[in-house]
Amino acid sequence: MKNVSEPRHAEPHLSESSGIRDFVFGFGDGINTSLGIAAGVGGADVSSNIIILAALVGMFTGAKAMAVQNYLAVKAQRELLRSEIAREEWEIDNKPDIERKEIEEIYRAKGFDGKDLEMVVNKITSNRKVWLDTMLTEELKLNIEVVGNPIKSAFRMFGAFLVGGILPIIPFFFLSGYLPLVIAIGISLSTSFMVGAVKSRLAQTNVLKGGLEMAGLGTGIALVGFGIGTELANFGIIDV
Repeated sequence: MKNVSEPRHAEPHLSESSGIRDFVFGFGDGINTSLGIAAGVGGADVSSNIIILAALVGMFTGAKAMAVQNYLAVKAQRELLRSEIAREEWEIDNKPDIERKEIEEIYRAKGFDGKDLEMVVNKITSNRKVWLDTMLTEELKLNIEVVGNPIKSAFRMFGAFLVGGILPIIPFFFLSGYLPLVIAIGISLSTSFMVGAVKSRLAQTNVLKGGLEMAGLGTGIALVGFGIGTELANFGIIDV
C-alpha cells in the first residue's frame, strides 16, 4: 500500500515587512510628488521642458529628503528597542526570580498549569537567548527585525521614490500640451492601484479596497497642484 503523506502547506509570510513598508511609502510619495509638480507646473501652461526640469529636481530632492528622514526614524526606533532589550537583559541577569515569575504568568494566561507549566518555564529559562526572546516578544511585543536596518531602509526609500517619481514624467519627454498630463494621471492611477493591491494581498486584506485607496487618495491629492498652477496663471502671478 502506497504511503500518502500530507502535502506541504506553504503559507505566505512577510519575512521583512520593513522592506515592503519602505517601498510602498517611497513609491507612493515619489509618484505623487512628481505628478503633483507636473500637474501644478503644467496647469500654468508652460513648456514640457520646464515641467520635466521641475519634476526631476523635485524627484531627486524629495528622494534624498525621504531617505534621510527614513534613516533617522529607523535608527531612532532601533535605538529605543535596543535600550528596552538591554534593560530586559539586565533584569534577567539581576532579577531572575522576578523574570521567571513573569514567564509563568505569561504561559499561565495561555492555559498552561501544573507540571506542563513548570516544564515550559524550565525549558525557556534554561536558555538565556530563548528566555530573552520570549520576554521581548511575549511581554514587550518587540521585534527589532521588523523595524529594519537604517541604511538599507534609506536606500530602499531612495530607490522606491525615484522609481515612482520617474513614471509620471516619462510622457513629457515625448509629448506636449495637456496630453502628457492625462497620460501621467493614467500611469499614476494604474501603477498606484497595482502597488496598493499587492500590499493588501500580502497583508491579507481587501485587494480592491487597498488598490483604490492608494490610487484614489494619492493621485487625487497630487492633482490639487493642477488647480493651484492654473489659478496662479489665471491671476497673472505667474507669467507664462
